[in-house]
Amino acid sequence: MLNARGMGKSREHVRKMVVVAMLSGISIFLGVSGLGFIPLPLFKLTIMHIPVIIGAIIEGPIVGASIGLIFGLFSLYQNITAPTVMSPFFYNPIVSLLPRMLIGIVAYYMYVLLKNKFKNSKLAIGIAAICASLTNTIGVLGLIYLIYFQNYAEILLEKGTITSISTSTVTLGVLGIITTNGLPEAIFSALIAVPVVIGVFKINKKKI
Repeated sequence: MLNARGMGKSREHVRKMVVVAMLSGISIFLGVSGLGFIPLPLFKLTIMHIPVIIGAIIEGPIVGASIGLIFGLFSLYQNITAPTVMSPFFYNPIVSLLPRMLIGIVAYYMYVLLKNKFKNSKLAIGIAAICASLTNTIGVLGLIYLIYFQNYAEILLEKGTITSISTSTVTLGVLGIITTNGLPEAIFSALIAVPVVIGVFKINKKKI
């Protein structure tokens, strides 16, 4: 009995490691290939965080946080090897890693909470995906705002996003970015996550 239990736990551990490796690979591929950025008339939708959401809901918060960590490390690597004007902010692991790890944690616990409350898995997955995606957007921009206010404000001013450097103006500018970029990304994340997660649950004959 103990051996059977041990083997069961071992298989589960291996499965989770495979899921982490596979979804992390997909996230990195999306970034390297450019497929993780969907061009729209005014901005680009980022979908590199969607594997984190899917992995978290299917396998739990530890798997989600692990995929998020790899996503964050890849983001850090990208900003070091192909720097942009925003890259110095991402050299700080608090900015580049923490919000990405929180994606998986928020996705899983929001899904569990909403599934038990609404008894509707599709709705629970969709809202969880939206919350997790916004966690990434708000987490990254919020930390940059809090830690690098002056530097970030100067960049926004140069880009024409704001007209003056003041707390109220910069705050409104950041909220505008979250609204115009973050909300569409969150909705798109839900549209992808819902059918994928439902499909995986059905294949695995897991209760949804």
